Amino acid sequence: MIALTSATGKLGSAVLNAILDNQLVDPKELVVCTSSNPLDNRFDALRAKNVVIRYNNFDEPESLEKAFAGCDKLFLVSTPRIAMDYNDAPLWKGREAHHRAAIDAAVKVGVEHIYYTSLAFGNPSKADVMRAHIRTEAYLNELAQQNKVKFTIIREGLYNESWPLYFGYFYGLREDTRSEVLVAGDGPISWTAIADMAFATAKIVTAPSEEWAGKVVYLSQNRTWTLQDIARMVSRELGRDVVLKVVSKKEYEDFYVDKKQMERPAVEWWSTTYEALKDGECDIKDDTLEKILRAAGRQPKSLDTTIKEMLT
Repeated sequence: MIALTSATGKLGSAVLNAILDNQLVDPKELVVCTSSNPLDNRFDALRAKNVVIRYNNFDEPESLEKAFAGCDKLFLVSTPRIAMDYNDAPLWKGREAHHRAAIDAAVKVGVEHIYYTSLAFGNPSKADVMRAHIRTEAYLNELAQQNKVKFTIIREGLYNESWPLYFGYFYGLREDTRSEVLVAGDGPISWTAIADMAFATAKIVTAPSEEWAGKVVYLSQNRTWTLQDIARMVSRELGRDVVLKVVSKKEYEDFYVDKKQMERPAVEWWSTTYEALKDGECDIKDDTLEKILRAAGRQPKSLDTTIKEMLT
């Protein structure tokens, strides 16, 4: 059986749907783990397909053990509680604390293979958003060396759909009136649509364990676009000029804290992302995603298509 965490989130739900829609495994072999009430009627459609629904909470180790019991694989989506990472959180105080709780529970109940969703930055990385991922990857490596569990690290590409986050810290689509957008750096990014990476992830998780055990793969298309490219696309779709302005890290932080009323710990945590972009960390050269899509007769979705859809 395969336990899937965060199966109601953007990536988790897309992976679950890819498994079900493409009939990659028998639905009764799937365990959807949720921090919501498993009896909630929003899970009725899954129950009708014989998918098992179980409660889990990263803050309750016993719930994790119960959720993963009887499973031989765990698809572990990184926790979204990013505030845990703020202010240079020391080891085991950031999001990796949640990941370790899930990993330890899985090992304790006999899960044999953990598939962890990391992020498509470098290792080492200048981006603080990557810190918890790197710590989690290191912990999985440590356990694997002790023969306690097998792992696969899936470094998911930056979502096509997340471009507003990188383009000026939550660009507001059509309602955003800014003619100038401030960022703290730019560089080539291998943007990838959620549906594409979810399909590839589903194929990896449901394949025989030995095919991907011990591997670190990037699921990103090889074509890249910069934030400057996005500015041109947004300008075209909105019919007015939206100019990208690259400023210093401090100017960027002060602007979004003082002018946009963002919380400073969040802005400081996020601003390091642009240092990673400038270093080319998100210029991915791994053809794993494109090979998997090609075998299914699919092509990666272009970023400009996603932007057009989101702005219209």
